[in-house]
Amino acid sequence: MPTISAAAKVLVSGANGFLATWVVRSFLEQGYTVRGTIRSASKGANLKELFKSYGDKLELVVVPDITAEGAFDEAVKGVDGIAHTASPFYFNVTEPSELIEPAVKGTVGMLQSALKYGANVRRVVVTSSCASIIDLNNTKPTLFTEEHWNDGAVHEVETKGVDANNGAKYCASKTLAERAAWKFMKDHPEAKFDLSVLNPPIVLGPDIQGVKSPAELNTSLQSMYYGLTNPDALVGGAPYVDVRDIALAHVRALEREAAGGERIIVCADKNYTWQDIIDVLPPAAVASGKYQKGNPGTGKDFVQLTLHDNAKSV
Repeated sequence: MPTISAAAKVLVSGANGFLATWVVRSFLEQGYTVRGTIRSASKGANLKELFKSYGDKLELVVVPDITAEGAFDEAVKGVDGIAHTASPFYFNVTEPSELIEPAVKGTVGMLQSALKYGANVRRVVVTSSCASIIDLNNTKPTLFTEEHWNDGAVHEVETKGVDANNGAKYCASKTLAERAAWKFMKDHPEAKFDLSVLNPPIVLGPDIQGVKSPAELNTSLQSMYYGLTNPDALVGGAPYVDVRDIALAHVRALEREAAGGERIIVCADKNYTWQDIIDVLPPAAVASGKYQKGNPGTGKDFVQLTLHDNAKSV
């Protein structure tokens, strides 16, 4: 597909999310006009204030329920590209359908709307996750690539239902949503747009929404806060990506022709451990007792079982 340039108008779904806010910012900084979807008008107040210097370059539209039929029909009209980031991300869930239904229906619904009403749309970028790639039961160091699929999580949810591990429920939602997206494209060769899927691991980095307490942090930043303040978490570590890098990757995925039809793992070259992060905190922060001290310098000794091949994104 022809590449999209900064003169274009793009749609960002779930625009007030932790990652999506950075995606909006990246597009605006690169010169794009952005239409963002939010669930209610009140969700957009902070975005309008945050990006007020861009004036009418940012437009917000309300999509109260992404699972509703035709939810994005109006939103896709007149845009050249789409970054679909809207999908639930939390682990305190009982019914797997609470995650799976909005993930799958929201993704397929966006593609259906683009097919029917997105006359100008040339590419849709879907924010998937390494959750659709990794194996939660992996017990040895493994390099995961875009060829891997986390069908194990789907099987666990199908066989155990509400008793499945909550992490498996989330992983299943991302796996099923991404598979549904690729199936849609295969079933609709008449589509005038192509698909690019980004697969980040845990997304860490600064929050620009002005949260006032740890309770207001999104799921990934809450996990970081827990990791820095709970001694039981100091042994952990995993692949990660800086929120600014994955946000910019959404821009590049729309711009670069080679990204069409690709799954792309976007992650840092090295895994993190919570000890690594604590080691670079200001000494006063650690001395205050708010954060754990752990054993400085020992992060490098942690054996990482999950590694990601990010060669395609570099």
